[in-house]
Amino acid sequence: MWVECVYYLRDEDVCGKKICFARARSARRQLMPVHESEAIILQSYPLGEADRLISFLSRSMGRVRGVAPGARRTKSRFGSTLERLSYVRIWFFERPQHDLVRINQCELIESFLDAFRDYASGVTLGIFSEVTEAVLPDYEASDANFRLLLLAAQSVKKTGKPELAMAYFTLWTVKLGGWLPSLEACARCGKPLGTNEPAYFSPSASALMCGKCRVPGRVISAPALAAAREMLTKRLDRLDEHMIPPRAARELSDVVLDVIEHQIDRKLQSRELLEKPA
Repeated sequence: MWVECVYYLRDEDVCGKKICFARARSARRQLMPVHESEAIILQSYPLGEADRLISFLSRSMGRVRGVAPGARRTKSRFGSTLERLSYVRIWFFERPQHDLVRINQCELIESFLDAFRDYASGVTLGIFSEVTEAVLPDYEASDANFRLLLLAAQSVKKTGKPELAMAYFTLWTVKLGGWLPSLEACARCGKPLGTNEPAYFSPSASALMCGKCRVPGRVISAPALAAAREMLTKRLDRLDEHMIPPRAARELSDVVLDVIEHQIDRKLQSRELLEKPA
């Protein structure tokens, strides 16, 4: 689908007085592609007096940044559709020689505003959006990452217990990014990692090691390692606290977030807001 973009020129008489705004109907017309896609809003920033700069994950085009004109006005046509992690159907078009697309319309499919009202859930959802924006490149579609983000956010909203969703989301983000080491054997000597023994993880080497080969890094308890193995074989909506205790999930999240921060080479701002485990 294409739309015609018509530019308006200011016409002035010989005295310099403004007469009207006339349409330029010649070489100034350009054709721009219009895209329609499911999307999840990642971030929203004020832009100018009335607009918003939006970063969103399009199911068909990957991570995209664009301008929502007039989105900050009281009676904006966008309403609450541009709130963080809103699951929407979005229409936008690319502008020649511009990095930012122009967002034309949004329809809300699912809102997560209620989940953000709870502190722990809100921080977790904030980490989801920040991590997704940090690890995914522009304009590179990833249906797996899209489904992962939506599934994890829906789990937090439904249960109000973010520990399991956090561990699952971060683990699978690392898995999809190709940064997850083998969970079955020591990366150095090849010895199988037992089910009752801790493992040792080095973010810089991205490797799990046994007690003999350990290097400075994090200790992963046997329950946390077992939780990671379980998460890689089951969907999030088929897991619960009886299968994976919150303490093991939180420990696993801490380890995997270290991996993500090492890969993106910076600290996650949302992570600093996490409450310390009891």
